Amino acid sequence: MQRRTFAKMLAATALAGGGMAPALAAEELKIGAIGPLSGGGTAWGLALQRGVQLAIDKANAVGGLKIGNTPRKLRLAMVDGQYSATGGRTAAERLINLEKVKYIIGPIGSPASLGAVSVTNAAKVLMLSDGFNPNILKNDANAAYNFRVMNTNHEFGPSMIKWFREHYPQVKKVALVGTNDATGQSVLPALAKVYAASGFETWIEMFDRGTQEFTPLMTRMMAQHVDALDLNSNSPGDAGLLLKQARQTGFKGKIWQIGGPSVEEIMQVGGPLAEGFLSLEIFNPGDPAFQKFIAIYHAKWSGVMNSQTPLWNNAAEMLFEALRRAGSPDVDKVRDAVEHLGGYDPGLYGPVVWGGMAEYGVNHQQLLPFWIAEVKNGKEVIVDTVTPEKG
Repeated sequence: MQRRTFAKMLAATALAGGGMAPALAAEELKIGAIGPLSGGGTAWGLALQRGVQLAIDKANAVGGLKIGNTPRKLRLAMVDGQYSATGGRTAAERLINLEKVKYIIGPIGSPASLGAVSVTNAAKVLMLSDGFNPNILKNDANAAYNFRVMNTNHEFGPSMIKWFREHYPQVKKVALVGTNDATGQSVLPALAKVYAASGFETWIEMFDRGTQEFTPLMTRMMAQHVDALDLNSNSPGDAGLLLKQARQTGFKGKIWQIGGPSVEEIMQVGGPLAEGFLSLEIFNPGDPAFQKFIAIYHAKWSGVMNSQTPLWNNAAEMLFEALRRAGSPDVDKVRDAVEHLGGYDPGLYGPVVWGGMAEYGVNHQQLLPFWIAEVKNGKEVIVDTVTPEKG
């Protein structure tokens, strides 16, 4: 009797709405992501995770991302890349082999990106990555399935150093302090060449990632009589400690950062000692589009929003547009669509511009506008807009 009653209930449900069967739920499509969720780069990893999640939320709010005639409910599969080569490679292998993803956003940083790209290109998995090392794009696979969605020191370095020379002509010698890994080993010598071309003398020293006590390094630096300290591509945790301990040791020169921006985090670590700090900035908090994005972010999360958050949101919107244009989840079709996104405006940074042929042998380097920020009276203030170098 109970089974007959239950069967009648099912039949009544199916007949509701004029006898039509209920609409099928949208198919699921996983979007992979790799970023540091531990250690000094955690703020960047959270920025990637949250930036992508906001783009996913936006697509899912209207029933999913429509690819061809099929709506796809998006789901984020995020893995900690640990800001290391091993971590990036392991994360990529997990996403590809266990999660079965075909598209990955990230990793962040040269070590993790180099580790991941050795896996993704061979597996024909599309990756929208970060990292300053040229070999992320300039590799044996000719970056077939990898695109870099952030300017590197090769794009913004020359313009920023030229700006620094014009605004601080009294600076003659600059200290470049960075990590003794794939990031520092590629970034510091490249920046030193640009500084030299602009008439600066440089002093370079590297430290092991995870170092917490920089006072001895700062003492050695001051003995070199440098006029400025460039924090270059150091992670938020390392950059904040370097600034704080440089000031505590008595360094009076200019401190600035040509690299991964983390002004708010550095202000949190340095407190009043961060006053006058200059940095690359990759979003303009005074721009109406960015203000709207910040409001959406804070409706979901509290605390400081890292500068990379809108950038990774922008990358996700680019991927989603490529999937729409491809009309299929086929990776080769989506990759081709990404290559032809030039002129498409995802909504935050203006139309997509691809470059990189001269520098890397492939036009898979996105060229983004950027700004120079300064800490004034305890607040981040945009002081100039700078044009990236094209190659």
